[in-house]
Amino acid sequence: MTTKSKIALGILGAAAAGVVIGLLIAPEKGSEMRKKIKKTAGGWADNLSHLFERGKEEAENALDGAKEKLRQSRSAAEDKVNKIKESLS
Repeated sequence: MTTKSKIALGILGAAAAGVVIGLLIAPEKGSEMRKKIKKTAGGWADNLSHLFERGKEEAENALDGAKEKLRQSRSAAEDKVNKIKESLS
């Protein structure tokens, strides 16, 4: 997990805790409070899902980039080996 990911998750967790505390100390009926908590939790779940998907996509893109660089390096190495073989022939 990168530093940016850790910071983002830390901020998200702190914000979630702040919202929960704010909801719990608000002077409202229990039923209204439960509705707000349910709505807020649903929003958090959606946001977390999107964050996870974006992280997954970025990880897949990074893996694809690494694979492409590996293919290029391998091709360059093969070209050098072939040139050396030709010079020795």
